[in-house]
Amino acid sequence: MDQPCDPVLERLTQLHPKLIDLSLDRVQRLLGKLGAPHLALPPVVHVAGTNGKGSVIAMMRAALEAANYKVHVHTSPHLVRFNERIRLAGELIEDEALLALLEECEAENANDPITFFEITTCAAMLAFSRNPADIVLLETGLGGRLDATNAIRDAALTVITPVSLDHQQFLGSTLAAIATEKAGILKSGVTCVMAEQSPEAGNVIMDRAAEIGAPMVIENMD
Repeated sequence: MDQPCDPVLERLTQLHPKLIDLSLDRVQRLLGKLGAPHLALPPVVHVAGTNGKGSVIAMMRAALEAANYKVHVHTSPHLVRFNERIRLAGELIEDEALLALLEECEAENANDPITFFEITTCAAMLAFSRNPADIVLLETGLGGRLDATNAIRDAALTVITPVSLDHQQFLGSTLAAIATEKAGILKSGVTCVMAEQSPEAGNVIMDRAAEIGAPMVIENMD
Protein backbone atom coordinates (compact mmCIF):
# COMPACT_ATOMS: atom_id res chain seq x y z
CA MET A 1 0.00 0.00 0.00
CA ASP A 2 1.36 3.40 -0.97
CA GLN A 3 2.12 5.87 1.81
CA PRO A 4 1.60 9.66 1.64
CA CYS A 5 5.32 10.32 1.95
CA ASP A 6 6.35 7.90 -0.84
CA PRO A 7 6.61 10.57 -3.59
CA VAL A 8 8.86 12.72 -1.40
CA LEU A 9 11.01 9.76 -0.43
CA GLU A 10 11.40 8.88 -4.09
CA ARG A 11 12.51 12.44 -4.92
CA LEU A 12 15.02 12.39 -2.07
CA THR A 13 16.73 9.32 -3.49
CA GLN A 14 17.56 11.34 -6.60
CA LEU A 15 19.48 14.14 -4.83
CA HIS A 16 22.82 12.35 -4.77
CA PRO A 17 24.06 9.79 -7.29
CA LYS A 18 25.70 7.61 -4.64
CA LEU A 19 23.65 5.60 -2.18
CA ILE A 20 26.60 5.65 0.24
CA ASP A 21 29.06 8.54 0.36
CA LEU A 22 30.42 8.97 3.86
CA SER A 23 30.83 12.62 4.85
CA LEU A 24 29.53 14.99 7.51
CA ASP A 25 29.69 18.10 5.35
CA ARG A 26 26.32 17.71 3.64
CA VAL A 27 24.37 16.78 6.75
CA GLN A 28 25.97 19.57 8.81
CA ARG A 29 25.11 22.08 6.11
CA LEU A 30 21.45 21.07 6.08
CA LEU A 31 21.20 20.88 9.86
CA GLY A 32 22.52 24.44 9.97
CA LYS A 33 19.79 25.58 7.57
CA LEU A 34 17.20 23.81 9.75
CA GLY A 35 18.27 25.71 12.87
CA ALA A 36 20.66 23.13 14.32
CA PRO A 37 18.12 20.62 15.71
CA HIS A 38 20.98 18.21 16.47
CA LEU A 39 22.04 20.61 19.24
CA ALA A 40 18.58 20.62 20.85
CA LEU A 41 18.00 16.92 21.44
CA PRO A 42 17.20 15.08 24.65
CA PRO A 43 20.16 13.07 26.02
CA VAL A 44 21.43 10.72 23.30
CA VAL A 45 22.59 7.11 23.49
CA HIS A 46 24.59 6.61 20.29
CA VAL A 47 25.01 3.01 19.10
CA ALA A 48 27.52 1.74 16.52
CA GLY A 49 28.93 -1.68 15.64
CA THR A 50 28.50 -4.40 13.06
CA ASN A 51 26.19 -6.90 14.74
CA GLY A 52 23.35 -6.41 17.20
CA LYS A 53 22.73 -2.66 17.00
CA GLY A 54 19.01 -3.09 16.44
CA SER A 55 18.68 -5.68 19.19
CA VAL A 56 20.54 -3.50 21.68
CA ILE A 57 18.32 -0.53 20.89
CA ALA A 58 15.16 -2.65 21.12
CA MET A 59 16.20 -3.94 24.56
CA MET A 60 17.11 -0.47 25.80
CA ARG A 61 13.83 0.95 24.54
CA ALA A 62 11.85 -1.81 26.23
CA ALA A 63 13.64 -1.30 29.54
CA LEU A 64 13.36 2.48 29.48
CA GLU A 65 9.70 2.50 28.49
CA ALA A 66 8.93 -0.08 31.19
CA ALA A 67 10.41 2.44 33.63
CA ASN A 68 8.05 5.13 32.22
CA TYR A 69 10.66 7.08 30.28
CA LYS A 70 9.65 8.72 27.02
CA VAL A 71 12.01 7.47 24.33
CA HIS A 72 12.74 8.72 20.81
CA VAL A 73 14.34 6.13 18.51
CA HIS A 74 16.06 6.37 15.12
CA THR A 75 16.93 3.08 13.42
CA SER A 76 17.46 1.83 9.88
CA PRO A 77 16.59 0.21 7.61
CA HIS A 78 12.83 -0.26 7.91
CA LEU A 79 10.99 -3.51 7.24
CA VAL A 80 7.66 -2.36 5.83
CA ARG A 81 7.12 1.38 6.21
CA PHE A 82 9.62 4.21 6.41
CA ASN A 83 7.84 5.43 9.56
CA GLU A 84 9.53 2.57 11.44
CA ARG A 85 12.78 4.53 11.34
CA ILE A 86 11.47 7.36 13.53
CA ARG A 87 9.74 6.62 16.83
CA LEU A 88 8.55 9.64 18.85
CA ALA A 89 8.07 9.15 22.59
CA GLY A 90 7.14 5.52 22.08
CA GLU A 91 5.03 5.80 18.93
CA LEU A 92 5.89 5.50 15.25
CA ILE A 93 5.81 8.90 13.60
CA GLU A 94 2.48 9.57 11.92
CA ASP A 95 2.23 9.96 8.16
CA GLU A 96 1.18 13.61 8.25
CA ALA A 97 4.02 14.64 10.57
CA LEU A 98 6.57 12.64 8.58
CA LEU A 99 5.44 14.15 5.29
CA ALA A 100 5.73 17.68 6.70
CA LEU A 101 9.23 17.03 8.03
CA LEU A 102 10.47 15.50 4.78
CA GLU A 103 9.07 18.38 2.75
CA GLU A 104 10.66 20.91 5.10
CA CYS A 105 14.04 19.21 4.79
CA GLU A 106 13.64 18.97 1.03
CA ALA A 107 12.83 22.68 0.75
CA GLU A 108 15.73 23.79 2.95
CA ASN A 109 18.14 21.51 1.10
CA ALA A 110 17.21 23.27 -2.15
CA ASN A 111 18.32 20.40 -4.41
CA ASP A 112 21.89 20.38 -3.08
CA PRO A 113 23.55 16.95 -3.25
CA ILE A 114 22.78 14.88 -0.15
CA THR A 115 22.26 11.16 0.35
CA PHE A 116 18.90 9.66 1.23
CA PHE A 117 20.15 8.54 4.63
CA GLU A 118 21.59 11.96 5.40
CA ILE A 119 18.46 13.95 4.62
CA THR A 120 16.17 11.51 6.40
CA THR A 121 18.47 11.58 9.44
CA CYS A 122 18.07 15.35 9.44
CA ALA A 123 14.29 14.83 9.40
CA ALA A 124 14.56 12.52 12.40
CA MET A 125 16.66 15.01 14.37
CA LEU A 126 14.20 17.77 13.52
CA ALA A 127 11.36 15.61 14.84
CA PHE A 128 13.27 14.73 18.01
CA SER A 129 14.10 18.38 18.71
CA ARG A 130 10.43 19.41 18.50
CA ASN A 131 8.88 16.66 20.60
CA PRO A 132 9.60 16.21 24.31
CA ALA A 133 11.23 13.00 25.49
CA ASP A 134 13.66 11.82 28.15
CA ILE A 135 16.18 10.14 25.86
CA VAL A 136 17.09 9.48 22.22
CA LEU A 137 18.35 6.09 21.05
CA LEU A 138 20.33 6.78 17.89
CA GLU A 139 21.62 4.01 15.64
CA THR A 140 24.41 4.67 13.16
CA GLY A 141 23.72 3.78 9.58
CA LEU A 142 27.24 2.81 8.49
CA GLY A 143 30.52 3.06 10.34
CA GLY A 144 30.45 5.89 12.84
CA ARG A 145 33.09 8.56 12.33
CA LEU A 146 31.54 9.94 9.14
CA ASP A 147 28.03 8.58 9.62
CA ALA A 148 25.27 11.20 9.40
CA THR A 149 24.19 10.48 12.98
CA ASN A 150 27.62 11.57 14.20
CA ALA A 151 26.69 15.18 13.49
CA ILE A 152 25.66 15.28 17.16
CA ARG A 153 28.29 17.00 19.29
CA ASP A 154 27.55 15.26 22.57
CA ALA A 155 26.00 12.10 23.96
CA ALA A 156 24.97 10.76 27.33
CA LEU A 157 26.37 7.33 26.47
CA THR A 158 27.93 5.56 23.51
CA VAL A 159 27.64 1.84 22.77
CA ILE A 160 29.73 -0.28 20.42
CA THR A 161 28.38 -3.72 19.64
CA PRO A 162 30.56 -6.51 18.20
CA VAL A 163 32.65 -5.35 15.25
CA SER A 164 33.36 -7.61 12.29
CA LEU A 165 34.18 -7.18 8.62
CA ASP A 166 31.41 -5.21 6.92
CA HIS A 167 31.12 -2.70 4.09
CA GLN A 168 34.85 -3.04 3.49
CA GLN A 169 34.69 -0.89 0.37
CA PHE A 170 33.69 2.05 2.58
CA LEU A 171 35.17 1.30 6.01
CA GLY A 172 38.46 -0.47 5.28
CA SER A 173 39.71 -3.95 4.58
CA THR A 174 40.79 -4.91 8.11
CA LEU A 175 39.08 -5.21 11.48
CA ALA A 176 41.37 -2.51 12.82
CA ALA A 177 40.34 -0.07 10.08
CA ILE A 178 36.65 -0.80 10.57
CA ALA A 179 36.95 -0.50 14.35
CA THR A 180 38.61 2.89 13.86
CA GLU A 181 35.50 4.07 12.00
CA LYS A 182 33.14 2.68 14.63
CA ALA A 183 35.21 4.29 17.41
CA GLY A 184 34.55 7.63 15.76
CA ILE A 185 31.37 7.98 17.82
CA LEU A 186 33.35 8.12 21.09
CA LYS A 187 33.21 11.46 22.88
CA SER A 188 35.59 12.92 25.43
CA GLY A 189 34.31 12.36 28.95
CA VAL A 190 31.37 10.23 27.76
CA THR A 191 31.25 6.61 28.89
CA CYS A 192 31.31 3.93 26.20
CA VAL A 193 29.78 0.51 26.81
CA MET A 194 31.60 -1.94 24.54
CA ALA A 195 30.65 -5.51 23.75
CA GLU A 196 33.33 -8.17 23.86
CA GLN A 197 35.50 -7.76 20.77
CA SER A 198 38.27 -9.53 18.95
CA PRO A 199 41.66 -8.23 20.14
CA GLU A 200 42.25 -6.50 16.80
CA ALA A 201 39.05 -4.46 17.06
CA GLY A 202 38.96 -4.07 20.84
CA ASN A 203 42.47 -2.67 21.11
CA VAL A 204 41.72 0.01 18.52
CA ILE A 205 38.57 1.11 20.34
CA MET A 206 40.24 1.12 23.76
CA ASP A 207 43.20 3.08 22.41
CA ARG A 208 40.86 5.70 20.99
CA ALA A 209 38.96 5.89 24.27
CA ALA A 210 42.20 6.41 26.20
CA GLU A 211 43.34 9.06 23.71
CA ILE A 212 40.25 11.24 24.15
CA GLY A 213 39.41 10.38 27.76
CA ALA A 214 36.25 8.33 27.27
CA PRO A 215 35.60 5.95 30.20
CA MET A 216 34.99 2.34 29.13
CA VAL A 217 32.65 -0.35 30.43
CA ILE A 218 33.61 -3.58 28.66
CA GLU A 219 31.69 -6.85 28.51
CA ASN A 220 33.38 -9.71 30.38
CA MET A 221 36.22 -7.55 31.63
CA ASP A 222 36.73 -7.30 35.40
